[in-house]
Formats: sequence, C-alpha cells, structure tokens
Amino acid sequence: MHRFHYPARQSGTHLRWSLDQILDGVGKGIRRAGEVAAGLGGRLDSLGVDSWAVDYGLVDSGGRLLEDPVCYRDPRTVGVMDAVFSLLPRQDIFARTGIQFLPLNTLYQLFAQVREGLPAGAARLLLIPDLCHQFLCGSMATERTNASTTQLMGADGTWDDVIFEKTGLPRELMPEIVAPGAGLGRLRSSLESALGVSAVRVLAPATHDTASAVAGTPLEPGWAYVSSGTWSLVGVERERLLLGEDVARANFTNEGGVGQTVRFLKNVMGLWILECCRREWDSEAARDHDALLAEVATIEPFVGFVFPDDPRFFNPPSMTAELEAALAETGQAVPGDRARLAKVVLDSLALRYASVVETIERLTGQRVPGVHIVGGGSRNEYLNQATADATGRPVFAGPAEATAAGNVLVQAWASGEVDSIAEGRRLIARSVGPRLYQPGRAQPWAEAARRYREIESARPDAH
Repeated sequence: MHRFHYPARQSGTHLRWSLDQILDGVGKGIRRAGEVAAGLGGRLDSLGVDSWAVDYGLVDSGGRLLEDPVCYRDPRTVGVMDAVFSLLPRQDIFARTGIQFLPLNTLYQLFAQVREGLPAGAARLLLIPDLCHQFLCGSMATERTNASTTQLMGADGTWDDVIFEKTGLPRELMPEIVAPGAGLGRLRSSLESALGVSAVRVLAPATHDTASAVAGTPLEPGWAYVSSGTWSLVGVERERLLLGEDVARANFTNEGGVGQTVRFLKNVMGLWILECCRREWDSEAARDHDALLAEVATIEPFVGFVFPDDPRFFNPPSMTAELEAALAETGQAVPGDRARLAKVVLDSLALRYASVVETIERLTGQRVPGVHIVGGGSRNEYLNQATADATGRPVFAGPAEATAAGNVLVQAWASGEVDSIAEGRRLIARSVGPRLYQPGRAQPWAEAARRYREIESARPDAH
C-alpha cells in the first residue's frame, strides 16, 4: 500500500536509523491500508510489523526511546567478537544458541554498547519490530523468530542466562519472548483517530523479515530457499536444530521459523554489492536496472569472479573500487565497463548460492532437489537463470513480496482465516504462480565453478 525509504545516517560517532522516520512511514501505510479496505467494503482488522534482524533500541520504563538505534553496519563491533570469546569460548556460544557468528549480531552490538556506556534510564531492549509495536500498542515483548537471531537466545527458546552471566550483559533489559501469531494489544486510540481506522488488533507476525519470507514461500519438499534482497539468506526448512563442529565450522545458523520450524541457513552478502555500485554510477543508463541486466545477459564468456562474502564488501567507501581490487589481487582482468562489472557480481552470487546449497547437502545428509528464490531479487531474471545454471537445479522465482505475504499469512493463521501455514502457502502459490527456470549450459558453468572455487577456497572465512 505504501513504500518509503529510511537510509541510515551518521549521527555523532555512530551510524543510526531514524525511528521517527520509520514510524511515520508505518503510520502512512496503516492509513492507506485502512482507506483501501474501506473502498473494498471492509475494514483493517489487524496489523503486524517485521523487519531486518539484530538492531535494537533501548527504552525507559514508560517505553520512551532513549536514543535512535545504531545500524548494524556501524563499526562499533570491530574486535568485539574476540573480546566476547575471551569470556565465553566460541564453541560454547554455538552449542548454546546454534546461531552463526557475525560481528553485527545483537550479542556483540550490546557488548560494545555496554562497554561504551548505556544511556541513563534504560529499562528494556527492543528489536526494530518491537519498537514499532511499542509505538502502535504499548507492547514491550519480542517475538521468537527475531529473538533467535540475536545470539542471546538459547536453543530452548529462552534468553540464555549463562551467556549474560559470562559476558556481563544486563539480563534485566531483555523482553518477554512470544510466539508468532501472539496478540500484542489494540492499536492506541490516539492512533486510530489520527489514522482513520478503528478496533485494529496488533499481532506478532514472524517479526524477522526472513522468517516471514520463508513462511510466505510455497516451498516444495526438501527445496532450498533464497530470500534475495540486500542480503541473500540461503537455507532449508527443518524440524530441529542442527549443531555440531561441522555446522559451526561452516558458520551456518539455526534461526527460529513459524510453527516450531528451524531456518537452517547461511547469510550471503546479496544484492547490496550491486546496489552500492549503481549508487556510484550516476548515469541514467546505469540507474535503469532492467537495461543493465539486459546488457549483462549479452556478455559472453564469463568476465571474472569474486567471493561475495569477503568482509571488504560489507560497507566500503567505494564498492566498485573494492571489486576491481579483488579481481586484480586474484590475477583477473578488471572490467572496463559497468555491465561487465555487474556480471561479475551476479555470476559470483549464483556460484556462491551453489556452494552454500552443496554445503547444506553435506551437513544435512539430504539432497536438495531445487531452489526457490523469493523477495525483491526474484525479479532479477538474469540471476534466477544463473542460479539454475550454477546449481544444476530447477529454480522457482517469486513471490517478490514473500515477506509481506508471510506476515499476512501468520496474521490470517492466528485469526483463524486459514487452518495452517501449509494451507496459506498453497493459496500463495495459486495466486502468484512462481516462474520456473531450468538449468542449462552445464559445461561452461562447470568451468566457471572450477574458477570460482579456487577463489572461494583461498578464503579462510568461506566455510
């Protein structure tokens, strides 16, 4: 109903999100949804917020935000992981949580903030969707799928007291954990009046956007999913956690899913790399995404490859400069035009997906017969076909709005509008009709995979 942008901004010594800007956009979305519902002869019955993971804000006992949330791309966590491991060994943290090690995890962000000094009056830590729900209805709870990403929640679904004790973090800040579909309250009467709606229930969807996206994906049995956007989350849906040294070494994660499922996945840097390049390219042609992809599709043979998860691509001053440097350092030619550099990014992403899928098969002992791509990246037809070719598996693409669909699905399930998540997925599949991409060009892609593996295998952080 409504889209809005809220880029992080430098504020003092930290990169922060403007919560006021986010809440303003949410409010406009609610108003627009209410207007559309009324135009259809109905009304807005419920709402729920999902977002990216790990970032949080601190509020006082009355729910007042004490300072804008720090963005996970802020450098405050540099070196923090080693400081935490000196207090609680890495293997112990993984055994307790089953969560992958990323410096942006809430565990390391909170440790950095405690070391810097918490703001006076801090009473509760709320993740981004929780802050929105607090504004909407006064809720001070968090939802399990997002709580699982923090690396502070144990495998049993509760905050892990040992982690808090060993690291010296304030356990008293942590909110109650609720399940997807839980009722959080009613929209504040002042907001109902201001937004032109009434009697709106606030429900907790799967508040982690990837958990909502997976819920909204009509997965075939055993297939992998790629939630493709700024990040690419590549994984499978399981009924139980998968722990052990091999899993920890591969740095996979066991995040909570809807209906007591586990999202066994790995983070891949995603289309962030290409979007950063496009921001640097100031011509109209470079900004025309479809035209750029059409040009990429005409380029033969392969141009070159990079390891997408190299930390150098996390938030560099110039993404194009980092890509060119990575190519030069591995003895590859530096492309002379934008389309060829974009091809490097997209081919490398497809081959990284293939590598992760192969690792999933090795760790789970189960074959992955296909890949289902959802999210905004599912509109990228070049990457969809490249993923089919690189993996040697069929690829379904769509829905692009899987996160919104999954959010609505959990609300519908909690409201009794559908009997199960499986039924809701069938409805989504019928209404969206995912596009099918069959693998081809086996020999050229086998050679590309060989060249890519040489680059990936040289990385100590690749597995």
